[in-house]
Amino acid sequence: MSHPQKDRPWLFRTYAGHSTAKASNELYRTNLAKGQTGLSVAFDLPTQTGYDSDHTLARGEVGKVGVPISHLGDMRTLFADIPLGQMNTSMTINATAPWLLSLYIAVAEEQGADISALQGTVQNDIIKEYLSRGTYVCPPEPSLRMITDVAAYTREHLPKWNPMNVCSYHLQEAGATPEQELAFALATATAVLDDLKGKVPAEHFPAMVGRISFFVNAGIRFVTEMCKMRAFVDLWDEICRDRYGVEDPKFRRFRYGVQVNSLGLTEQQPENNVYRILIEMLAVTLSKKARARAVQLPAWNEALGLPRPWDQQWSLRMQQILAFETDLLEYGDLFDGNPAVDAKVEELKDGARAELAQIDAMGGAVQAIEYMKSRLVDANAERIGRIEDGETTVVGVNKFTQAEESPLTAGDEAIMVADPKAEADQIARLDAWRDARDDGAVRAALADLRAAALDGRNIMPASIAAAKAGATTGEWGDMVRKAFGQYRAPTGVSRNPSNRTEGLEDIRARVDAVSDTLGRRLKFLVGKPGLDGHSNGAEQIAARARDCGMDITYEGIRLTPEEIVAAALEDQAHVVGLSILSGSHIPLIEDLMTRMRAAGLSEVPVVVGGIIPDDDANRLRAMGVAKVYTPKDFELNHIMIDIVELVDPAAVAAE
Repeated sequence: MSHPQKDRPWLFRTYAGHSTAKASNELYRTNLAKGQTGLSVAFDLPTQTGYDSDHTLARGEVGKVGVPISHLGDMRTLFADIPLGQMNTSMTINATAPWLLSLYIAVAEEQGADISALQGTVQNDIIKEYLSRGTYVCPPEPSLRMITDVAAYTREHLPKWNPMNVCSYHLQEAGATPEQELAFALATATAVLDDLKGKVPAEHFPAMVGRISFFVNAGIRFVTEMCKMRAFVDLWDEICRDRYGVEDPKFRRFRYGVQVNSLGLTEQQPENNVYRILIEMLAVTLSKKARARAVQLPAWNEALGLPRPWDQQWSLRMQQILAFETDLLEYGDLFDGNPAVDAKVEELKDGARAELAQIDAMGGAVQAIEYMKSRLVDANAERIGRIEDGETTVVGVNKFTQAEESPLTAGDEAIMVADPKAEADQIARLDAWRDARDDGAVRAALADLRAAALDGRNIMPASIAAAKAGATTGEWGDMVRKAFGQYRAPTGVSRNPSNRTEGLEDIRARVDAVSDTLGRRLKFLVGKPGLDGHSNGAEQIAARARDCGMDITYEGIRLTPEEIVAAALEDQAHVVGLSILSGSHIPLIEDLMTRMRAAGLSEVPVVVGGIIPDDDANRLRAMGVAKVYTPKDFELNHIMIDIVELVDPAAVAAE
């Protein structure tokens, strides 16, 4: 009996990086030994936003959501004993992508690798940063230029490298509908390709189109998600052929990697997340035509904190079982000619084309950033509303909430705690690095980098020279900021009163009554301290508070505690709400509370939201925080009622 020929499985990745380069290197080598086939590097927020580990904005953020890489020495440590010439490395880096790729090239050269053989991907997608993730540095135009500089450089020197990975992952996390996800990602890709056209010889352009890859999110509605992937394949083929005249079908292939949805992982009954992750993986593997090239899965306990190595291993095993134990890879496409699938794919394509036409009419993705952002905030408000009123069922959250206690979350070892000494250790190594390098060489390299930024030369050669001279991530970031300026992305939350008041009548009446007693509108200041750019929660709280009739101030992401306290003073805020999802809540809020007292604002209640373990929540309350909210507090109206009660003079007097 003959066995059918099996297709090769996709790449198995685990998205990882934490605390220090040394600790992350050990984790990578362990994962590779367990059968992982590609590296996927997570960088911490200072590295992503172009700051050194000892910068004031980096406080509390070092090594939290990824690995800190401040200079060539850190990059050397990160890949010690891992032969880069044989690796396929994905680096989730955007604003500082030219810099991290430069460090990677410098380390590969030191290892003796053939640079032209290097394989991997830099995400290098800045447009989604303005819309949903927030780790941008510069305004859109120069950012787009740096993306295409990287692409043009890799074409010449690293032909197997994917210079850009259009990332729609965070669009879904920010509430995008499948049609918006398709359209906004494809609009980003066309903005990049339109700019790249002028930077590469015409005969090489089709091959460059073929090097653009995508990074996609798969949610729980897995039939829709599978159809979305088929729609992506068709629409990309259409754009490559009609807009760019790419004739070779190989260069029109929609190549994508995937991480399935982390937003849908629940803190309540977290073991249910195992099934969610598995079902979401099916959306991107079942259809051969629309199968992912690489898959990385979140861990079941991500809504609680840092996953342990065992949790990551469990997610890797899920992929291996599907690829090696089942017969999935023995068959052609299972959905070709299925009328239900064909109809859904056509419906998604029509919706996406309508959105794309709208964005094109506005002049393309860069010009349409504000439009796209407000569309996302509105779509997310609708999504949350459906969960709150029970129209969308989330098992364990708004239905079937009665549950046994989980043995998986019991005990002290149930969650990994970030090493408190990692930040000091990283800063000490950074100081030692600065002391040991040749300052003159660094100054000259940075001056040339700034000149290249200003005179329009490709940014890569000067960045690689600066990396080799010993410049730091913060110094690279400073040169780019000086050349191109800083930027604040639109928040998507309008100050204007909204018409979305259904079901809010009671709360609106209470806000009116309290405002009358206070003598002016209840003033609510929403702030995001630190470098965390996940702004969905803050946007939804600000939008709902506005819908409830409060006077809101929300300036967006990346504010220092000092700036938030200054705004509270200036606006005479009645209540301050802070959102932090990066795990740096303790140091940032400690700083803020101290400054609030010093400014004579100790009477102003402070409320905090984020992924905050119980012990930390108790510490925050001990610092004087009035209320702490975590993902399990999904009913925004309850939070609104709490806010009104915190500032109601009658309720305060009664206490």
